[in-house]
Amino acid sequence: MGDVKIGFVKLGNLGMSQVIDLVLDEIAARKGIMVRTLGTGAKMGADEAKDTEALIKHWDPDFVVMISPNAGAPGPTAAREIYKNTPTIIVSDGPDKKDARQALKDAGFGSIILKVDPLIGAKREFLDPTEMASFNADAMKVLSACGVVRMIQEEIDKVIDQVASGKSGKDLELPHILGSPDKCVERGCFENPYAKAKALAALHMANTVAAINFPACFMLKEVEKIALTAAAGHEMMTAAAVLAREAREIEKSNDTLFRNPHAKDGKQLTKTKLYDKPA
Repeated sequence: MGDVKIGFVKLGNLGMSQVIDLVLDEIAARKGIMVRTLGTGAKMGADEAKDTEALIKHWDPDFVVMISPNAGAPGPTAAREIYKNTPTIIVSDGPDKKDARQALKDAGFGSIILKVDPLIGAKREFLDPTEMASFNADAMKVLSACGVVRMIQEEIDKVIDQVASGKSGKDLELPHILGSPDKCVERGCFENPYAKAKALAALHMANTVAAINFPACFMLKEVEKIALTAAAGHEMMTAAAVLAREAREIEKSNDTLFRNPHAKDGKQLTKTKLYDKPA
């Protein structure tokens, strides 16, 4: 059996897009996998989806991870048509409704839906490149400290293990997860209940950011209302990042911070005490 080939297709940007292809090999020492990533920048239309075919589809990956905002949008929908015969996991902030998620499953796609990866306040009355980067940094702090990154790591590793054991195509068991705050925080492996509570609060706040930013992006017309509403959403994201950082600091102060690095063969090792060796 050769290396497991994983293709990552990034259409547009979510907070998780920044690291999703890196969480499988955090120190660039893992054997047995090959990763190829194609991103289309901020745009996520049908033309961008088609352009991913040349690099990713023709590379013949064992499975694909496709990440984008709003998986029901035209671009991601067109991309799914391209990859419908390749095992594909959809990572997105929607759809979160049961029927829509079931439709993805019925079509053969895995899915990890993360409403906790929030909609940015994407209006030029408020957003510039610096604000965009700051928002994504805050989102990444919540996603990393509160269990979402570990969820992605663990679920993709499960599929890699299946391919390595000889499974392929439709025989692969893909994840079907609605990443609610309660589900995500369980992947954080918190020992201190106050740390866990802070992380859960951060996830709920991130989950609410999209509801604040949505009107600013798509409904409001007056400049003052757009700017004020988007600013409020971004302030909430910053506050969520502070809570996430505090949760991690509590675990560090108790020397109970859970880590699960990869061994060279891809096995997930674990440790809690800082001076322990992963095993």
